Amino acid sequence: MSTPSSANLPESLIAALSDCVGADNLLTAPGDCWNYGYDNSRRHHLPQAVCFATCHEHVSTIVGLCNEHSVPLTTRGRGTGTTGAAVPIHGGLVLSLERMNRILRVDPDNRLIVVETGVTNQAVQDAVRQHGFFWPPDPTSAAFCSVGGNLAYNSAGPRAVKYGTPRENTLGLRAVTGSGESLRTGTYTTKGVVGYDMTRLLIGSEGTLAVITEATLKLTPIAETRRTMRVVYDDILSASQAIAAVMAQPVTPCALEFIDHAAIEMIREYSTAELPDNAGALLMIEVDGPDSAMPSALQAIEAAAGNDGLISFNVANDPEEIAALWATRKALSPALRKVAPKKINEDVVVPVSNIPALIQGLEQLAEKHAIKIVNFGHAGNGNIHVNLLVDPDDPAQMTAAHTCLDEVFSLVLSLDGSLSGEHGVGIEKRDFVHREIDPVALNLMKGIRNEFDPNHILNRDKTLPS
Repeated sequence: MSTPSSANLPESLIAALSDCVGADNLLTAPGDCWNYGYDNSRRHHLPQAVCFATCHEHVSTIVGLCNEHSVPLTTRGRGTGTTGAAVPIHGGLVLSLERMNRILRVDPDNRLIVVETGVTNQAVQDAVRQHGFFWPPDPTSAAFCSVGGNLAYNSAGPRAVKYGTPRENTLGLRAVTGSGESLRTGTYTTKGVVGYDMTRLLIGSEGTLAVITEATLKLTPIAETRRTMRVVYDDILSASQAIAAVMAQPVTPCALEFIDHAAIEMIREYSTAELPDNAGALLMIEVDGPDSAMPSALQAIEAAAGNDGLISFNVANDPEEIAALWATRKALSPALRKVAPKKINEDVVVPVSNIPALIQGLEQLAEKHAIKIVNFGHAGNGNIHVNLLVDPDDPAQMTAAHTCLDEVFSLVLSLDGSLSGEHGVGIEKRDFVHREIDPVALNLMKGIRNEFDPNHILNRDKTLPS
């Protein structure tokens, strides 16, 4: 299959795209297209054109045109992903859904909302809050990221520990396959077992099977009250042991976040929260539910979190203190970007009971390879963000870092873990996927991809190994 020249797309294609979306929704000048060649992985490839769809029918037509002209197509939400999945590595056309941002229906009686996938996560939360609901996925970039991006990566955030990921909170989808065919998946009801579960298949597929244009999202009632705790330990091992103990008792936190000593030190100047000087690790634990249940819930969490390494257990007393704690947690990734702009950021996940072994193993690898490793993340479901702080201009350090990363992945898989909890695969982890997925499963996945996208135009060479 030939690909059009990287310098130009066929004039007939450009004309057809302009006829479809209008001249105001099409970019072809390199300077105009530049910003659509990257995502938050810091990788960049210049697309030959950028097309802004404003309805499902536009998407169907655009995919059909790219098939006709054998043009690579990369779908993009807001570009907040960190694995290069939205980077047009083969040039071609970037299909941006940012202008498909309508909320189509809010149905509080049935606890759902129907949206176009260019709408932001925050816009969904704002629309349903007035009805007493929220949509559980809440990644750090919620104010900016699109629902389509959340679905593409199955991005979840802290609340997943209690309320689940987009897969558990999406009832149905409307999409366009790689061959340009429109389909609907799922139901408008919370139960339904007719046919295969195509909704969960498309969620997390990173734009390699279809372009998701519309989503029916399942909503959850906002709890009557919540309590946020700051728990400090004198060492990382004690904190990781407490995580397993907290998750083993009946009160499920709605968030359980972990920050290690190195991360605490780096975040001090960006935080208005009180961060103790002697902290080896810090847990942020949040519980929600009826107000009458809070005393017993807090008592259960405090009992589980207590061990020989516990320094302090404090319940935040006012909204400002709670906001400061969450602002501290959400400032971690931007702060680390300033300290180490080319850091290697992985979001591995292991069973909660294996977090102590993971943390111990990471400390050993940091010492072995003389690389500073900073860890934080959604500890309640074992999703730890492992950050290797490296200098990309130091060849020896980069060689050590890649060897270290290889051993990090081996450690994670040896602990019954997974290479990614919510950031996805994209380009960054593509060549490691065969370690986690066996050959039979990989071949079946490639067969599914061929059925959805027979001409291989959608996000080519992403997610699955070549």
